[in-house]
Amino acid sequence: MNAAPPRNLADNELAARITAGAIDLALALDAAQVATLVAYLRLIERWNETYNLTSIRDPNAIVTHHILDSLAATAALQRRRALEARRRLVDVGSGAGLPGVVIGIALPETEVVCIDSVGKKAAFITHVAGSLGLRNVGAVHARVERVANPRFDVVASRAFASLAAFVAGTRHLLAENGEWMAVKGRPPGGEIKTLPNDAAVEVELLEVPDLEAERCIVWIQPR
Repeated sequence: MNAAPPRNLADNELAARITAGAIDLALALDAAQVATLVAYLRLIERWNETYNLTSIRDPNAIVTHHILDSLAATAALQRRRALEARRRLVDVGSGAGLPGVVIGIALPETEVVCIDSVGKKAAFITHVAGSLGLRNVGAVHARVERVANPRFDVVASRAFASLAAFVAGTRHLLAENGEWMAVKGRPPGGEIKTLPNDAAVEVELLEVPDLEAERCIVWIQPR
């Protein structure tokens, strides 16, 4: 028997799921921020038809695997207080803007720059920022090695590359006293062993609401 197609959830149903997830994560989001996250999800749906931003098509699954997953990383970022200096974060290999756009919506005082080497994905993030009025979010179309922006307090990635490649390719973007934030699945013990000797590593396990999968953040600081 063929599986039933995913039900087209209404905006208020998506908003209720995001709100409940944020509460579980102890992340304070107001109604306007939740509505902006729903609008962002709808843009992903619309552009996904031609830009192939994500293999996930079911909006309910997008909430879990992308929005709540990124909010879990946002909550960890807040707890760590890594953005207390200048509040600047760069999301490397951002794709559809995950987690960068979600962080920008949830933490509006943080300047977020999303970098992607694929032009259509950077164009999508630029469209999102303009459509949703996200003045703190910007996009750069470039290979990260060629980006010469001011330094960032947090250099983040979500499934961008191996830890060693991530650190080596983005070290020039890290501010003094800054740190790398790599969102991963299960703790990548093998990858951690390949990091340079000057890397101080801390693994933080994440619990993403409604997601039955291992998730963690690998925090890395130069000694």
